[in-house]
Amino acid sequence: MILVTGATGLNGSELVRRLSAKGIPSRALVRNPAKAQPLESLPNVEVVEGDMARPDSLTDALRGVERAMLISSSDQTMVEVQSSFIDAARRAGVQHIVKLSGIIPELDSPFRFARMHAEIEKRPEASGVAYTHLRAGEFMPSYFRQVPSIVARGVMALPMADARIASVDIGDIAEVAIAVLTTSGHEGKTYPLTGPESLTMADVAAKLSAAIGKPVRYVDVPPEDARQARIAAGMPPYLAEGLDELFAERRKGKESTVWPTIQDVFGWAPTSFDEFARRNAAIFRGELPSPR
Repeated sequence: MILVTGATGLNGSELVRRLSAKGIPSRALVRNPAKAQPLESLPNVEVVEGDMARPDSLTDALRGVERAMLISSSDQTMVEVQSSFIDAARRAGVQHIVKLSGIIPELDSPFRFARMHAEIEKRPEASGVAYTHLRAGEFMPSYFRQVPSIVARGVMALPMADARIASVDIGDIAEVAIAVLTTSGHEGKTYPLTGPESLTMADVAAKLSAAIGKPVRYVDVPPEDARQARIAAGMPPYLAEGLDELFAERRKGKESTVWPTIQDVFGWAPTSFDEFARRNAAIFRGELPSPR
């Protein structure tokens, strides 16, 4: 049995849907069953309630699980939550933990969540359980956050200067995860995952313009203005400050490297931003709601 944590989130739900479509049984761990209704109707999916921060709540979820996909929210408790799950999984006899990590996990990183991912990666490595780290670049769906501005003003405003970034489609992440969770030979491996291109925000705006059939202009926003806008929109200061640190790293080019892992190791060409933009043109035009 494969267990997927964070199953109602962006990456977790994508993985569960694709496992279901391939006829691969999985168990979806959720904290709030009300949010899991779309998953409950999928074939080959068992939804189980539990909280990774409370090992006593994971008994049913972990029963009979051989491989687990570890995904959770990026917040102040990420280290404690994921470490608690790793310990519980080891005690339950899970044989292989696949962790969705960040592309730049460094213990001394100025970016708080990069430090957290680096610390968490050490836990399965020291646990005696087989592990694989999937280090994913920026998720292409992160540009859905720009939809209101694109629709209202034809503007994509980000504090990126002229830096480049190599984004990855979450569908490619899910397909890599499925390969790792269902075949051998990936134990002890670390896989950096990006799409095929390193793009400036002007490049991204041009590709969105072509996809939706109307001009989209990139506006470089001062970092402080971007942080204040996030807080004004209701983002908790801790997360707003974390994004400040992330964009500072991106402006240094820390996420600009294109990694050939998907093609070289897993055998298919990763999704380009052009393809992603065309597939989601209706969302960027404001005609369909953005996925969670």
